[in-house]
Amino acid sequence: MSGFGVIIPARYGSKRLPGKPLREVAGRPLIAHVCDRARESGADFVIVATDDPRVGEAARAAGVESVLTSPDHRSGTDRVAEVVRHKRLADSAIVVNLQGDEPLTDPTHVGLVAAALESHPDAGLSTLATRITSKTDLFDESVVKVVLADGGLAHYFSRAPIPWHRGWHPATYQIPNPSPFLRHIGLYGYRVATLARVASATPAPAERLERLEQLRALWLGLSVHVTEVEAPAGPGVDTEADLDWASKILSAGV
Repeated sequence: MSGFGVIIPARYGSKRLPGKPLREVAGRPLIAHVCDRARESGADFVIVATDDPRVGEAARAAGVESVLTSPDHRSGTDRVAEVVRHKRLADSAIVVNLQGDEPLTDPTHVGLVAAALESHPDAGLSTLATRITSKTDLFDESVVKVVLADGGLAHYFSRAPIPWHRGWHPATYQIPNPSPFLRHIGLYGYRVATLARVASATPAPAERLERLEQLRALWLGLSVHVTEVEAPAGPGVDTEADLDWASKILSAGV
């Protein structure tokens, strides 16, 4: 496949975990592990987009370029878009947005979202999903679901259990085998032109309700290709417990 780059948005200020990119995980800053996953994906370049020089220093110590971005961005997408403008990347270039708190990301997944854009030229974005087999996950609003249209394109994303199985009763419902439900994995590939369009647009009505930024792309009429994978590599880091869990996994070399 043609080349692609990875841009890692890493904001220093976190309400639940202040200074998160620099917190120690298995003896190294969290951001260093995310940089490792990005390099292991085979990307042509990896850049950390941050609002704090200390995070940039940690990225450079891990062998990755960093760009200091505005502290006022609303989302990681906006931070990635600033780096793309700064680097003057071609509209046709492919970049992957890998969140700075995902040290357990499977590097092959990063390559998959980039490859999906190359093999589906009509798609402006690409992402991943995996089958939901847990009833708890199905009814958990923090687990984002996606329904696909023909050809693997996203029809809708929601925090609700979609598609709704007519006549079901949540208390007694059993998920069929095979499961018809897909869990969205928040890893995105973008064509640079699409990224610029999404970042410059105002939030969509459904986006405001669901608090899901990917709904903006659908509102704009953009195609989002979804590749199904067996399972996500592991949870992101949002709490002290997540830090401990990630440290145990990475220390064990799993």
